[in-house]
Amino acid sequence: MTDAAHRLLWTIIALVLVAFGATAMWLSVRALPADDPDAALLGAGLLDAWRQAAPWSTLAAAVTGVVAALAGQRLLAGELRRPRQALRGVLSHPGHRPGRTRLATDVLVRALERDLTTGDRGVRRARVVLTGAPQRPDVWIRVELAADARADDVRAHVDAAVRRFATTAGCAPAHLDVTARIEPGPP
Repeated sequence: MTDAAHRLLWTIIALVLVAFGATAMWLSVRALPADDPDAALLGAGLLDAWRQAAPWSTLAAAVTGVVAALAGQRLLAGELRRPRQALRGVLSHPGHRPGRTRLATDVLVRALERDLTTGDRGVRRARVVLTGAPQRPDVWIRVELAADARADDVRAHVDAAVRRFATTAGCAPAHLDVTARIEPGPP
């Protein structure tokens, strides 16, 4: 079920509950006997229990009504609100245990950036951009290196991070572009 269908389903359920509550309230107002103000709407046993619990029964009914109204309002507001961030990618995994996963690109980008900057390999900062199809994205990496960073170590670190990314995300990069900028060292 898509997010839109899920929101629509809960919106319909909430509207049906609101309509049911409004109808019940309207019927109860119309059911009040106009001729006899002392006529009981509830059975004798229920009416006695209600009167014995007074004033707490009235307070309990009011609190229950307020909680139900707030819960319904929160449900409607939550379901009618648009998602803050759109999910942009769908990864499919065929095979023995197939499945589909929707991922926000920002999550993958932050994970790869964090992986590139962990460890003592001389990578000070990393910026990653993913473009293209979710199954075979183009990966653009820009790393800022310390002046004393060794090129072989950085290359091995970036290759390992990209391999881990491809394995974890289940998508191999169609194109990989790595740009390195070396910070100036002491004179």
